[in-house]
Amino acid sequence: MSDHAFVDAPLPLVPRPAVAALVRLADGRYLLQLRDDIPGIWYPDHWGLFGGAIEAGETPEQALVREVREELGVEPLSHGYFMRLTFDFAFAGLETMPRDYFEVTLPTTDPSELVLGEGRAVAAHTPQAILQDLRVVPYDAFALFLHINNAKIKGDADHAHAR
Repeated sequence: MSDHAFVDAPLPLVPRPAVAALVRLADGRYLLQLRDDIPGIWYPDHWGLFGGAIEAGETPEQALVREVREELGVEPLSHGYFMRLTFDFAFAGLETMPRDYFEVTLPTTDPSELVLGEGRAVAAHTPQAILQDLRVVPYDAFALFLHINNAKIKGDADHAHAR
C-alpha cells in the first residue's frame, strides 16, 4: 500500500452508525487495534478502538457484543455506555451518523490470549502514547481523550482545586 493510501484510496467511503469499545486495563493502558492497510476502509493503518458498523435490526449494545466477538474472539464480561459522537453528513446528502462508545470489560486483558479477527495487531498503549505518539483514528482519539480526562471534565473534587 502506498504511503498515501489513506488520502488516495479510490473506493468510496460509506458512513454508517457504529459502535466502539473502550477497553482500559488495570494498569491504565488501553487495548487498541492497528487497522488493516487496505483501501476502502476508514483510516487504514491507524490505531483505533475495536468496533464497527451497526447492522440492520441491531441495537448499539448488540452490535458492540458482536464486534468484540468478531474482532477479539471473546464475549465482553460487561459493557456500559460512555458517550456518543454524532457526525453530520448533510454535505454529502446523507443523514447524521452516531458512533456510540462503551466501556468494556473483557474476560482477559492479556493481548496474547485474544484472537485477532480483524486488523493487523492488538496492543496495549498508555494514555500518553495514544495522545502524543501514535497515529490514532481522530474520532477515537477524541473519545479516548475524554475517557482519560473524565474526572477532570466532571470537575471531581480531587481535581477541582488543581485548576
